[in-house]
Amino acid sequence: MGPPHDAFAEEGARARRALVRAIEAYGALGDPAWKAAFAHVPRHLFVPSYYVAGPGGYERLWSGDPDPARRARWLSGAYRDTALATRVRDGELISSASQPSLMARMFQALDVRDGHDVLEIGAGTGYGAALLCHRLGDDHVTTVDLDEEIAESARAHLAAAGHRPAVVTGDGARGCPERAPYDRIVATCAVGSVPYSWLGQCRPGARVLTPLSTGLLLLGVRDPGHAEGRFLATSAYFVALRGGGARPAPPRRTSGLPRRVGEDEGFAFLTGLAGEALDTREALALWQHEGRPERERFGVTVSGGRQWAWLDDPAGPYAWPLPEP
Repeated sequence: MGPPHDAFAEEGARARRALVRAIEAYGALGDPAWKAAFAHVPRHLFVPSYYVAGPGGYERLWSGDPDPARRARWLSGAYRDTALATRVRDGELISSASQPSLMARMFQALDVRDGHDVLEIGAGTGYGAALLCHRLGDDHVTTVDLDEEIAESARAHLAAAGHRPAVVTGDGARGCPERAPYDRIVATCAVGSVPYSWLGQCRPGARVLTPLSTGLLLLGVRDPGHAEGRFLATSAYFVALRGGGARPAPPRRTSGLPRRVGEDEGFAFLTGLAGEALDTREALALWQHEGRPERERFGVTVSGGRQWAWLDDPAGPYAWPLPEP
């Protein structure tokens, strides 16, 4: 049985072509297989409603709005190259649809190949899983979310688009051992450190990509006890991982700093990565001494039951322990 009738199919196809052109403009669709996935998967099916921030709070746009103008706004927004707030509870954002061009960069960095088995941490709307399904086939994709309501919604969206991967309700910090081993793990929620269970569910040579601090960490996995890698150049802001293994991000420290420093993304990344290992003045001195280092100079090593972040060299002078997951 194919996907159900889509009332917005034609308009969505036109908008999707424009989205693909926008992503290409960022240089994030070098792999033809990923270009085909973004060109084919109808994002509007995964965001039947979302919230737009305004001066009075969040405004909800949805596909069933009786006002044609608001429906048009909804469809146009669904294909804008931006993140979309999809679930808000008591004024707090708990789930969102990631920016498509950022997703393209992430998938490209993962170097997904035919036959790979991929675990996605954070099902969200199901859109990421649908792109993976188009690239690899449904049987090679597993997506997990702590929230049963979110998981069920993702499952319904995927079915509407004609895909049926494994959608599992569970604690993302624990991975999904019943579907292991995996060649790639990609997280769409921020962590304070790397859950060891992820590495234990990887095949040797696997890659793990996860948001950490305000960056994207790409790890190469040698075996369950060792992984190492660097951050991608791009910044990234994701909703925090929830569950038993989740740790909140450290508070951003800007007190007493010049405004240009306190608002600098690179400095915020450093302080988020170093956590309590550096106080504000130490972080500022390091940041200035090293010439405001870019994200890709930083990395993380997981080895021997511990993990640490570092600048330039895992065994160098600038290294900070990450909290135990």
